[in-house]
Amino acid sequence: MKAVITAIGGFVPTSILDNKTISETVETTEEWIEKRTGIKERRIAVGKGTSDLACAAIENLMSNYDVDASEIDALILATATPDHILAPTASKVCEQSGLVNAFGFDMNGACSGFLYALEMGATLIESGRYQKIIIVGADKMSSIVDYEDRNTCILFGDGAGAVLLEKTESEYGMMKSILRTDGSGTSALLVPAGGSKFPASMQSILHRKHFIRQEGSLVFKKAVESMSGVSKDVLASNGIEADEIDWVIPHQANLRIINAVSENLNIGAEKVKVNIDRYGNTTSATIPLCLWDFAADFKEGQNLLITTFGAGFSWGATCLKWGVMREKKTQKSIKTNNKKENILMPQL
Repeated sequence: MKAVITAIGGFVPTSILDNKTISETVETTEEWIEKRTGIKERRIAVGKGTSDLACAAIENLMSNYDVDASEIDALILATATPDHILAPTASKVCEQSGLVNAFGFDMNGACSGFLYALEMGATLIESGRYQKIIIVGADKMSSIVDYEDRNTCILFGDGAGAVLLEKTESEYGMMKSILRTDGSGTSALLVPAGGSKFPASMQSILHRKHFIRQEGSLVFKKAVESMSGVSKDVLASNGIEADEIDWVIPHQANLRIINAVSENLNIGAEKVKVNIDRYGNTTSATIPLCLWDFAADFKEGQNLLITTFGAGFSWGATCLKWGVMREKKTQKSIKTNNKKENILMPQL
């Protein structure tokens, strides 16, 4: 028994934070941002939380595919920006999405969270105890970004993506995955305060310790090295050659990282899916948003390689053979939120 993706949903807010607006607030230029990162704009969830993004992605999935919410056994929500430290955001998402028979929990694997959750969901199905599991990657990164810090405010955006995993006895579906963690890199990419080790205080707020801090050059180097290495390892473990991969779905952190990884794998750029220019780094949401954006390009039996890297350090890769999607309810476009609204810099 294997697990296969049978439905996809996604959501990005309508409000846009473009490079021009950022360049008017911090010391940078539109050209510098795009050259260094590949990002032109990112979406910002105004007045919404991560649960709202996740629910919207699930609603998009449910509204487009023939899926009965009461049949869902579990919800795994990958996020680094939960609505609250307590209670789990997944609980709220289950309730608002009508998943009345599902148990749900949050998983924080940072930018690797969706891949970790996908592997968890696949193993639950392979155990034979569960049949239908929704995996969501959702993050409101604007809630923890310091918009006075040029090194990080240019990178992140908000969004959510969701997939339905089901059991199958066919050749399609998830293959072997390799997941890795190296805690020695924790200090290079983190939000210093707000947890149990350094609870919120007047000092932590005054010193802006509740925002992302990143050692950019170290993270860049480690991301290229780790994503390239684990991708080669997972291809070998599944007995697949690089030229047999039809599509690569990489974490969307930086276009230069994506290009370096594809070069190291000797896989042409035409096979690599990229949407970082429109959304920025949405952390747990980058992989499912890529699957959602480019779902029409994936054909039955094609080989996909997914690879990611994030805080922790956390990274990993998996292969899957694309299967048969559930029947669509209507012929309307998957994307229902094409309207865009420009916004000012978020005030945090």
